[in-house]
Amino acid sequence: MRKEHFPSKIRVSVGSAVILGLVESRLDAAPTTVYMLTYKRGKCSAACAFCPQSRKSYGRADMLSRVVWPAFETKDVVQRISGAFRMGKIKRACLQALNYKGVQDDLVHLAAAIHAVSDVPISVSCQPLGRADMSRLLQAGVERVDIALDAVTEGLFEGVKGLLAGGPYSWTRHFRALKEAVEVFGENHVTTHLIAGLGESEDEFMKMVQTCMDLGVYPAVFAFTPIAGTGLADHPPPPLSYYRRLQVAHYLVTQRKSRYEEMKLSDGRLIDFGIPKNELASIVKTGEPFRTSGCPGCNRPFYNERPGGPIYNYAWEPSDAEITEIKELLGP
Repeated sequence: MRKEHFPSKIRVSVGSAVILGLVESRLDAAPTTVYMLTYKRGKCSAACAFCPQSRKSYGRADMLSRVVWPAFETKDVVQRISGAFRMGKIKRACLQALNYKGVQDDLVHLAAAIHAVSDVPISVSCQPLGRADMSRLLQAGVERVDIALDAVTEGLFEGVKGLLAGGPYSWTRHFRALKEAVEVFGENHVTTHLIAGLGESEDEFMKMVQTCMDLGVYPAVFAFTPIAGTGLADHPPPPLSYYRRLQVAHYLVTQRKSRYEEMKLSDGRLIDFGIPKNELASIVKTGEPFRTSGCPGCNRPFYNERPGGPIYNYAWEPSDAEITEIKELLGP
């Protein structure tokens, strides 16, 4: 039987809470999306080795990646989202889901409540759901859905969030859910997350970026971030030069300016992105490949980095000095 009660509390990323006027604090970069997380006592039932919400994590229950997510009254948050969108402070609302019994109903209730008072585009980032539940989200006003693969190969997936990690997820089920999501929401309205730095090669990473695009799924790129108390707390973040090459290649594939098959590697490193060098230089100069990737209107400030750097994903337009540093990392 489905739950019919409305979730009384919801977690909001601290930056989003500042934008909504729920807390007072200084922001180095303002989020352009309101990021929310379903609320429950205790941890998520999944066991993702990189996540402080994992049931196996000893990290704080109010953390996700590097960000603190305090809890607030849901009705207050919903009304403030309406006002923030009307005033042009935000471009999108993103509901992120822990894994627990009844989470599908909570997501439907929350999305419907937001949609009832605002035209703000709504994204839902969740575990694989069945076609019927995805259709319910669509009917509730959800504009796009995200189902995070996180790892780019089946072996890495199993080790960080699948069977070997003690988690409930399977590679096959995730891919089936992504394909069904495209059928429900349509191409260009489904997202996934890919984490760079879990042990994959540049070739493996870009092959998966291309696979996702060919499925009609947009792959948002994250840098692995070690968090205290998680299973991967001692695993290092990816080298910045490695991440910059992936960002360039990702941008070219997702903007359909090149394909994975047209790129070349030497000793495991991308050396040719499949377009003329002068065109590549012009694209790098814009800074666009190095900005946060994700749903439209998503900038995720400091999700993967501290304000003091190094900056993996820019939540703002990179300065000339920052572009110069990026060019040095990319090399000739």
